[in-house]
Amino acid sequence: MQDELARQTAGYDFELPDALVASRPAEQRDASRLLVLDRESGGITHAVFSDIVSVFRPGDAVVLNDSRVFPARLLGRKPTGALAEILLIRPAEGGDVEGFGADAPRTWNAMVRPGAKLKPGRTVQIGDGLEVEILETCADGTRMVRLIGEGDPWSLIERHGHMPLPPYIDRPDDATDRTRYQTVYAGPVGSVAAPTAGLHFTPHLLETLRGRGVTIAKLTLHVGFGTFRPVSAERVDDHQVSPEAYRVEPEIAEALNRIKKDGGRVWAVGTTTCRVLETIGASGRFVAGAGWTNLFIRPPHRFRAVDGLVTNFHLPRSSLLMLVAAFAGRASVLHAYQIAVSEGYRFFSYGDAMVIS
Repeated sequence: MQDELARQTAGYDFELPDALVASRPAEQRDASRLLVLDRESGGITHAVFSDIVSVFRPGDAVVLNDSRVFPARLLGRKPTGALAEILLIRPAEGGDVEGFGADAPRTWNAMVRPGAKLKPGRTVQIGDGLEVEILETCADGTRMVRLIGEGDPWSLIERHGHMPLPPYIDRPDDATDRTRYQTVYAGPVGSVAAPTAGLHFTPHLLETLRGRGVTIAKLTLHVGFGTFRPVSAERVDDHQVSPEAYRVEPEIAEALNRIKKDGGRVWAVGTTTCRVLETIGASGRFVAGAGWTNLFIRPPHRFRAVDGLVTNFHLPRSSLLMLVAAFAGRASVLHAYQIAVSEGYRFFSYGDAMVIS
């Protein structure tokens, strides 16, 4: 029965009061609460995120996803005056894992709203100096759009764009989201969703870990909007994860291989980091490189690269929850979620964290 539930999307459902969905981050990044789950015993303890330093040992590696979120939401009006929204997802040329930077293109794949009204040939006025033209409807239901305005496209996006807060955060973004919906170590630009497990880390906390002999390693995976897409298929195996671009430098792969060889543990900060590490470490050794991964981790995935996981609390029936269940066991994770609900933990992107050892 247990194995059969793991194959069904309904096996990853849980009740969550609306009041526990965090709409704002904690006042201090590392002051979030931390649920500690032991995979072997199933034991649960409660802490504050800054206490996580005691979980890691000298010789371990903590691996971060350093992708930077860009202000991908463009809010405007159609010529009729009706409201419209354009969510830039990726450059129409496919993008790359170097990030977009000042060379952001004018042509993008985007999600649009209202979808039925924004047909090819229509335009949306975003603000003074920026207009978006709908070029065509793509096979996946997205639109190809073009940014029209003077100046380089990246400056236009920075000036007019809004941070792409998740749909369950029911408020407009504000100035604080520009910094708080972003990790302190963010680098290459390219994500439309934050790698949220990393939001809890501070520069001081990272330096403390380095001082204790823990290696801090960075890789890049640009998070797509598919991270919020619920699994609608009844059978888990019928779901597909959208591909996302990643890059791992040779010195990072070499360091992680050395740490594994010396008996150290590799900790993934976030499900995005975990997916990259399991992609490049599938052979038992980490292989550097750049590419696209659509790895869908769910039970009974056998982990070959990751020894520990730092993560937030995820949406019911989501591929992210299934990844965590693959790592720690579906029943154990859902029990931990029940405890978190009863203890009043805050959920999702701006919520609290858990660490699984």
